[in-house]
Amino acid sequence: MFRPCIDLHEGKVKQIVGGSLKDDANRLRTNFVSEKPASWFAELYRRDGLRGGHVIQLGPGNETAARGALAAYSGGLHLGGGVNARNAKSWLNAGASHVIVTSWVFRNGKLHERRLRELVELIGKDRLVLDLSCRKVGADYFVATDRWQKLTELMLSAATLHLLAESCAEFLIHAVDMEGLCCGIDGELVTKLGEWSPLPCTYAGGASSLADLETVTMLGKGRVDLTIGSALDIFGGSGVRYEDCVKFNRQR
Repeated sequence: MFRPCIDLHEGKVKQIVGGSLKDDANRLRTNFVSEKPASWFAELYRRDGLRGGHVIQLGPGNETAARGALAAYSGGLHLGGGVNARNAKSWLNAGASHVIVTSWVFRNGKLHERRLRELVELIGKDRLVLDLSCRKVGADYFVATDRWQKLTELMLSAATLHLLAESCAEFLIHAVDMEGLCCGIDGELVTKLGEWSPLPCTYAGGASSLADLETVTMLGKGRVDLTIGSALDIFGGSGVRYEDCVKFNRQR
């Protein structure tokens, strides 16, 4: 299935090459900047019944835009970016159906189990999505945090996903080195997610055509959804029409 997204940077809806998200703003590679507010995209997704899309805050200065999107589609979107135990409830109260957490539950490259338990006790596992976006190192995939710039020691595997499934409702996994490049999906990673994940899982990274949506559905055995960003026409892309993604979901 297709899952929509709203990526926010400096208060605007943007599509960014994921690997370029560094402290040095001059190195940022941007594919698209929308003149429309985040709420416009949220209203579009609400109109078309697309639930479970993610709003991601890429750095500071995005809270107003994020809250506008959540208000426009209350209960229909996940919110990620800077989420921690101090603000998770406020994002749920603002209209997020789930919060997405990654960096806050890691410290010094390792999973911080106490922080994860704290979040589960605070909001419940049913409203928590763990972002396990990753980079490939050799033959394996390792979770990357802090705008995907820091590799952790946590390797994706069936055992890892089954363990973490006890503490969340879904997984969101970007193939970081493919993100924003429209060069095709990482079929190996999607296949592994379809085999390993006991929970709903959304893959993002590299999608360039409607055929990629069909491929993810097949390789993921119907258990992996796909987010399409830079290739989508509503984000300035030419590879995929938004209305075709909506039609794809309705046919299923």
